[in-house]
Order: sequence, then structure tokens, then C-alpha cells
Amino acid sequence: MPENGPPENGPHEAAPPKDTRAGFVALIGVPNAGKSTLLNSLVGTKVSIVSRKVQTTRALVRGIAMEGTAQIILVDTPGIFAPKRRLDRAMVTSAWSGAADADAVCLLIDARKGVDEEVDAILKRMPELKRPKFLVLNKIDVIARERLLALAASLNERVPFERTFMISALTGDGVDDLRRDLAARMPPGPWLYPEDQVSDAPLRMLAAEITREKIYDRLHEELPYSSTVETDQWQVRPDGSVRIEQTIFVERESQRSIVLGKGGQTIKAIGQAARIDIAEAAETKVHLFLFVKVRENWADDPERYREMGLEFPRG
Repeated sequence: MPENGPPENGPHEAAPPKDTRAGFVALIGVPNAGKSTLLNSLVGTKVSIVSRKVQTTRALVRGIAMEGTAQIILVDTPGIFAPKRRLDRAMVTSAWSGAADADAVCLLIDARKGVDEEVDAILKRMPELKRPKFLVLNKIDVIARERLLALAASLNERVPFERTFMISALTGDGVDDLRRDLAARMPPGPWLYPEDQVSDAPLRMLAAEITREKIYDRLHEELPYSSTVETDQWQVRPDGSVRIEQTIFVERESQRSIVLGKGGQTIKAIGQAARIDIAEAAETKVHLFLFVKVRENWADDPERYREMGLEFPRG
């Protein structure tokens, strides 16, 4: 798996039960197939941002689901799409490398949309993954059963999936069955993370992702896909609360004005929404301060890629 692997503090200090299992499962699919929602549903808490805007997952975010004596480490890969820019290429490369390194791969498809050009491109590459492959048809609550069964049959003709799951990541329907099946297929071995650790994404990074989600929630029509958020300061205060300073980077002054809003109302609303979710993740009171800066061509800066856990694509 990626180099930032399990934390250095090793296994949980308390002895885990016998006959434990642990392994990695990659969730792949096109943007907006519902991977982040599924990951959050499998884990039971919010570890990956969910947005109406495509391409919201930029790095390999891991969530850890416990099922009996099995630990399932879920890799939420970036949505796979036709890359146009340098950042796009880095995200797609990250998605395929995450899938190739996993113990099992789940291909998530929006059953309502079926097979479009982007899904077709993924299906053609699936044979490259020499791992057990599972088909997960999502959003079954909004599609007729006959159409759903026909879609499942046609997809299994194209790729030898070990099993097909029909779920609604949003409502949780079918998710427990998927979790149990994945747990049974994890290789025997000790747990790789402490039992109570939900995700290995550092809180600072998760906090930045939460704020970025709130930006897209509010500005998905107005703001192009050209902003990033960095957590500059994470200071624990004597009362246990946390003071957080974050910078929102955009590429042009006009975008900065959009994020700030008239009289600073937009940035204030974004900050209030982000603070609530960050406080829930950090399990403490949060004081959040947001700043907006223009950084031209940030998407061509190798340092930004390293901070997002992506490899900088050359050329």
C-alpha cells in the first residue's frame, strides 16, 4: 500500500482476539458513483468528504471498518475519469495504484446511470487487476428491479466478478452484507491499526477536506475546480479546545471574491458549517479561522501534490 502505511505506534496495546484478519479493500469507480458515501457507511462515521462536485477525493483516504475479528482497511480512491490536467493525471494514477495494491477491489457503479463511456473505460482495464473483484451496484432504491438485474447480468458477462452486491450507500441497504463478505475474505493476520482508530488520515488533513467540502456545498455552481485548503495551525488550548487556522487557495482574485462573498458572508457560512463537522471529528470544541489567498497555478506546484498524498506527474 502507499508509503504512509500503518501508524508507528503499531498494534493495539490490549491483546486482540485470536483468529484475527486484516486487509485492504480498494473502492474504485467514476466520480460521483458514491464511493465516499459507501466508505462512510461501511465505517460508520465520516472519514471521506461527500460532495455534489465531482473529483472531491484527491488522495487515498483510508477508513477502517471492524467486522467481528476482521479489520477491513478501505481505500477510497479518486474517481477515475479522462484526465485533462496535471492534477487529474495524478489522481487517476493514484486510483489505479491503490487498486493494484489491495487485497480485494470493489467496483462501484451508479445503477441509475449504468454503463457510460467512463464506466466502460474502467471495465476494459479491470482484467489488469490481479485481485478478487466485486461488483457493487449503488443507488438501487431509485431503479426498477428488472433493469437492475439486467445491468448486473451484462456486467458479469464482461468481467468475472466474484460476487455482486446491490446496495444503497445513502440508506445503508445491503451495506452490512457487503461488510461481512469483505471481512470473511481478508487474509488471516494481526490487526494493522488500533481497534478504536477509524482512519489514518491525520486530523489536520481531514479538517482541510471538511472545509473544502463546505466550499463546494455552497459554491459548486460558481467556483471552478481550482481551490485547495491547507491547515496551517492546529493549536490545542489549555481548556482542551483547538484553535485551527486554514488557508483557502484559489487561482484568481475573482475567485477570492466569490469565496469571501458580500461583506464576508460566504466565508463566514463556510466556516460555521466546517467548524461543526471538524469539532465532531476532533471530539472537542473548535475555534476555526479561515483565510483566502490567491496562488496562481497552484495545481502545477509539486509541493501541493505531496501535501495531498499524490505523486506529481511530470510533463
